[in-house]
Amino acid sequence: MRRAILFFALSVLLTAAACGSSTPAPSAAPTSASTPAVGPTSTAPASTAPDPAATAAVPDDTVWLCRPGLAGNPCAGDLDATAIKADGSTSLEPAAPAKDPPIDCFYVYPTVSRQKGTNATLAIDPAERAVAIAQAARFSQVCNVYAPMYQQLTLAAIANPASIDIVSAVVAYQGVAAAFNDYMANYNHGRGIVFIGHSQGAFMLTALLKAEVDSKPETRRLLVSALLMGGNVTVPIGKSVGGDFANIPACSSTTQVGCVVAYSSFDTTPPANALFGRTNSALNIFGSDTSGTMQVLCVNPAAPGGGSAQLTPYLPTQDLSALLGTGAPKAPVAVKTPFVTYPGEFSAHCQTSSGATWLQIDRPTTRTDHRPGVSGLGSPRWGLHVVDVNIALGNLVDLVRSEAAGFQP
Repeated sequence: MRRAILFFALSVLLTAAACGSSTPAPSAAPTSASTPAVGPTSTAPASTAPDPAATAAVPDDTVWLCRPGLAGNPCAGDLDATAIKADGSTSLEPAAPAKDPPIDCFYVYPTVSRQKGTNATLAIDPAERAVAIAQAARFSQVCNVYAPMYQQLTLAAIANPASIDIVSAVVAYQGVAAAFNDYMANYNHGRGIVFIGHSQGAFMLTALLKAEVDSKPETRRLLVSALLMGGNVTVPIGKSVGGDFANIPACSSTTQVGCVVAYSSFDTTPPANALFGRTNSALNIFGSDTSGTMQVLCVNPAAPGGGSAQLTPYLPTQDLSALLGTGAPKAPVAVKTPFVTYPGEFSAHCQTSSGATWLQIDRPTTRTDHRPGVSGLGSPRWGLHVVDVNIALGNLVDLVRSEAAGFQP
């Protein structure tokens, strides 16, 4: 735990310094660097679930953004969506949280806090509620969603990297780690877990998984999957395990469990100075691959086994530009549901070229399809980072549904 916290702190400092001289980050921007490689692949022995008596003393003092039974839970609201087809016709897609899902999801949100300090407080502001609705709520169809508030490094801190020190980075990580310990002691009860994180949330969860799951067979047996978008998870070139995780492999099918899905989305080859998809990016200064033996992991959530497949995007219809930036896709017609989706508009495949590995997003161009595209969401360095989750949200939810159906802790 201590080593993971120290590494995360140093990573954040170096990342902030790198980002300080670059294009300002969009509202869902990351704030930390990739974690370093761990040891070689090993096979863990079978183990029993954690002893409840050993963890019963952990206080239930987390401020929860989302949790089953929580009043005003943003992850348990209306999930209906309007589907807009290429010809402009629309249809309603009703959806609702599951009554008694068999597994849990532990979600850590990206950098959204607009507070003025270096570390956010634990006050639940509109930004945290909005991102929980945008990214996490639809997972409530397949799991109980737990999302802790944490004293994340704020957008103001990103704009002023000199304000970030080891103490502020440790405060951010310790909040996530403490919330996970609270969850395990007071809520888990031996249930399977899906970890979900984007941007700063993905970096946080990579550190947490290394410290609390990858190296602990008794906890790793509860891992359904880890969905880490926009976090530069690394593996040895051509391998599915190693790099950031010694025992958690890349998912290679829709039914595999105990595995990780990770990617960063672009609609063109990431430039040489891209912040994602490259092991030598500014976000990887502390753990940069100087040997040339590592690559950023890409698992296509629509086709974990490889190849191209259609994406099922879901985007929130309220405050989208405030959350994802002014270039975020907008519905071309009036939509009254909380979500909008565009069937058949996008497809994706993992691609490796010019030293980068990424999820390539393709959109067939037709004169009759007037639905919004995703080009121009940010600078080329960021690619489609702001919609990493939403561009494939339907596929991610379906993947968790499939994994949960066959999961046995």
